[in-house]
Amino acid sequence: IICCVIFIVVILGYIALGVVAWVHGDPRKVIYPTDSYGQFCGQRDTLNENKTILFYFNILKCASPVVLINLQCPTTQLCVSKCPDRFATYIDVQASYRYRPDQWNYFRQFCKPGFNNPRKSIAQVLRDEDCPSMIIPSRPFLKRCFPDFSTKNGVLTVANQTTFKDGRGKTRNVTDLREAANGINNVLDARSVGMKIFEDYAISWYWILIGLFIAMMLSLLFLVLLRFTAGVLFWIFIFGVIGIIGYGIWHCYWEYDHLKGIPGSDLTVYDIGFQTDFKVYLQLRQTWLAFMIILCGVEVIIILMLIFLRNRIRIAIALLKEGSRAIGYIMSTLFYPIVTFLLIAICISYWAVTAVFLATSGEPVYKVMANQTLCKYANLTCDPETFNTTNVTKLCPGAQCTFAFYGGESLYHKYIFIFQLANAFVFLWLVNFAIALGQCTLAGAFASYYWAYRKPADIPLWPLFSSFGRAIRYHTGSLAFGALILAIVQLIRVILEYLDHKLKGTQNSFTRFLLCCLKCCFWCLEKFLKFINRNAYIMIAIYGKNFCTSAKEAFFLLMRNVVRIPVFAQEVPMLNYYWVPLLTVIIGSYLVAHGFFSVYAMCVDTLFLCFCEDLERNDGSTAKPYFMSASLHRILGKKKLSPKKAAG
Repeated sequence: IICCVIFIVVILGYIALGVVAWVHGDPRKVIYPTDSYGQFCGQRDTLNENKTILFYFNILKCASPVVLINLQCPTTQLCVSKCPDRFATYIDVQASYRYRPDQWNYFRQFCKPGFNNPRKSIAQVLRDEDCPSMIIPSRPFLKRCFPDFSTKNGVLTVANQTTFKDGRGKTRNVTDLREAANGINNVLDARSVGMKIFEDYAISWYWILIGLFIAMMLSLLFLVLLRFTAGVLFWIFIFGVIGIIGYGIWHCYWEYDHLKGIPGSDLTVYDIGFQTDFKVYLQLRQTWLAFMIILCGVEVIIILMLIFLRNRIRIAIALLKEGSRAIGYIMSTLFYPIVTFLLIAICISYWAVTAVFLATSGEPVYKVMANQTLCKYANLTCDPETFNTTNVTKLCPGAQCTFAFYGGESLYHKYIFIFQLANAFVFLWLVNFAIALGQCTLAGAFASYYWAYRKPADIPLWPLFSSFGRAIRYHTGSLAFGALILAIVQLIRVILEYLDHKLKGTQNSFTRFLLCCLKCCFWCLEKFLKFINRNAYIMIAIYGKNFCTSAKEAFFLLMRNVVRIPVFAQEVPMLNYYWVPLLTVIIGSYLVAHGFFSVYAMCVDTLFLCFCEDLERNDGSTAKPYFMSASLHRILGKKKLSPKKAAG
């Protein structure tokens, strides 16, 4: 009950966090680019309504990471209606403005609004950044103007030119622009690719639906056939493994015999020492002899397991068949993954929206952009309304108060990172809870099938809906506690991945090694917890006990039947771009098949735990009859079932 109350309080707090983020956030900061005055480009009912693209006065300044301020390119940024389509410099345009007014008017649209003074000295214009020193042919990408790169005979060009004038008396190579654009030329055609992909979907959508329908029918057919072919498929798999290992043994012997008499092949691994090229070891007879011995050992172990555990394998096959039979009686379970998918989709959507609103809940922060590197006011915060009345412009000629980023100094803004962390944590908790709810619901439905004395007569009328109602009404706290443990471990893994990403460029080998060890340990811990949680949810669905008790009982029940576990250890799991619909069908088919077989895997796991519990609680007598099916009872070879049970 305590866990349930805490979980509900956390959900209410999560909703409150979303509301606060909604009030303070402004997604326009993400949707629209922002100019140097903090105004949005392309926003309706503003002066920039028709100016949807952001233009950089001097994109070359974006190449130097030293002068970047909070990921903001340190040059004047202006909202424009279209990107430049030609090379031009302010010096050339100003010199010819009298007899080429069309060039002046074209260039002026990339200057600050209202500037129209060609008589102003070039030095003052460039110092005050009234106009850019140059413009280059550009294309819009992500609502920003980037150089229009292309390749000609393997050489990078912009408008078929390899050099350009920077407007300050220098001729530069277009590779400088590529560095400034940070390799953006690799994805400049993404929009056209996206349109072609959309066209492919429009043309082939019905084939995609047909492919997904076929995948669904094949999955259903396979589940039905498992009732009759589980044994055949299992033995085909086993003998296939034995055959592959046998071929490996023969190949190792052939290589070992083939190297006989070849100079250097009789050396040992100790003689040649450590080599980075693994092919060196493949030229030694000792290597192939070691491989052959290892494979022989594995082959012998598998054969011995088949001999001594043949009865356990028969039980496993019978449970696989029983799983198919159980799904046949409760067909609605095949569609429950849709519920889990919708719950997870809601969690992802809420998390993403909240994260965006939190990230955009800051106030505009302006900083001093100085042309002089020795200006002591450079990068300091400023107020654009009072900036011209300060001494900064006198001490640092050409300095401007320009928009830098969104932030703030209030208590709310100081804890934005903590809120984002809480958003991620609760998101992981809710996703794991949705998965736990699905596993517990399915386990309850299949447990009601197993513990029905006469099948299918004693199976409840709506086993899936009844199990879902029990899980929500009685087991919310237990499921939330199990999801909480898993969410904590996953959050730690996310933090470790973030630290690993940040430390990739460092030379501290010990720190990287320690981080790698921690990542490996927490990965193993997460896998172990998922295994424990899965079986704990099954016991919760059967007995209704709390999470800790159920996890303990499930763990010890599995340990008492550890020999049978390995069998169930694995889950049963003309166009522009012809690969687009094909890949969609492949991924969609995988998701459809995964949805069906995740239900089947949960069914088999539930029946397995019920089977183990049935063996421990009952002895097959009239007082304590087995609840297992007749086929499972025949394999055990114990006391006979009652006539009613055998008939059922």
